[in-house]
Amino acid sequence: MDLALVTNAIEGFGERLGAVDASRWGAPTPCSDWDVRTLVNHVVGELLWLPPMLEGMTIADVGDRFEGDVLGDDPHATWTSAAADAQVAASQPDAQERTVHLSFGDFAGSDYLGQVTSDLVIHCWDLARAMGADDQINPVLVQFVDEFLTPQIDAWRSAGAFGPAADPGPGADAQDKLIAQTGRAPDWKP
Repeated sequence: MDLALVTNAIEGFGERLGAVDASRWGAPTPCSDWDVRTLVNHVVGELLWLPPMLEGMTIADVGDRFEGDVLGDDPHATWTSAAADAQVAASQPDAQERTVHLSFGDFAGSDYLGQVTSDLVIHCWDLARAMGADDQINPVLVQFVDEFLTPQIDAWRSAGAFGPAADPGPGADAQDKLIAQTGRAPDWKP
């Protein structure tokens, strides 16, 4: 997997996160059960998991250290630290060949990075929509996530990661089709 994709996905989410001020943490998102803080907490939590997972640790090894509110009093600083640590871990010379022990099986590091990148891209769109910010995702990332997810979308859906596919609407572009396939309405507004 091209590490530039991981970096671009992290940077894209970080740019949208920059639009979140103290008054916006409770804003609704396209993820109906999550407000902005819950969405960001999920994404930051995922980045916090990345270094120990790429080091070969198991879920049991990590324990409960990333459960609950990982954002603390300064979510932006927590994001910055987690994003930097995740990028360092992902860029280790053999990170993509390592075995990552997830709750639903063992995967190559490259597959795990593909999962994390996909999650970042989808939630970047969620955050942008929630903030009324630019929701256009880098077309290279859209293509990667589409190619990565399409063969396994039903497994992700059955695991509860996505709802039923939505209608992308007439004349939908690649991004709208991707968003719709994950159960989100491409025209969602708060």
